[in-house]
Amino acid sequence: MTDETTRVDFWFDPSCPWAWMTSRWVDEVSTHRDLDVTWHVMSLAILNENNEMTEGMRAFLPRALRYTQLVTAVKELHGQQFVKPLYDALGTRIHLGQRTDTDAVIAEALEEVGLPAELSNDAPDDPEANPYRFESELRESHRSGIDLVGQDVGTPILAVDGIAFFGPVISPAPTGEVALTLWDGIVAAASFDGFFELKRSRTRDPIFS
Repeated sequence: MTDETTRVDFWFDPSCPWAWMTSRWVDEVSTHRDLDVTWHVMSLAILNENNEMTEGMRAFLPRALRYTQLVTAVKELHGQQFVKPLYDALGTRIHLGQRTDTDAVIAEALEEVGLPAELSNDAPDDPEANPYRFESELRESHRSGIDLVGQDVGTPILAVDGIAFFGPVISPAPTGEVALTLWDGIVAAASFDGFFELKRSRTRDPIFS
């Protein structure tokens, strides 16, 4: 890392379409700026575990939790370098493909990234071999992001050279000069210690292409 490098930490839940949109924007900015991005898991399931929720959310969160458990296990068992490739492989299927067949999504993503197929097994006979056993590590990763911004947020969370904020929530992910203008503006606003919130109602769903 050089003096010109910007350190970025990005917390995501693989199932969140808004985090996916923001991650594509950060990827775009990375092609023009010297960013050193570390990708971390946070969990919508953990975030909502004490909240009232709709039946739809109740059905969604176990699937979301399984993806966050998988990414956590991959990080612990195979290293940080696999986190972003796995996120990309999962997100392409979850968001671009609109897939809900969790077993197939996981198996295909693991194969794409070159990780062992047995990581797709969430209930092996040997508990010690269970790739989803890293609950404390998942909760710690989630907490490390939430502690920077507070409980009344969602995913994603970004920290840019130590300045943390929720979002931005964007659709579609901007490219080129627009992406850089948004980056510079958001980082500048977030750098003011007294700046807390800027929001308007969403008028569109995530636009993935």
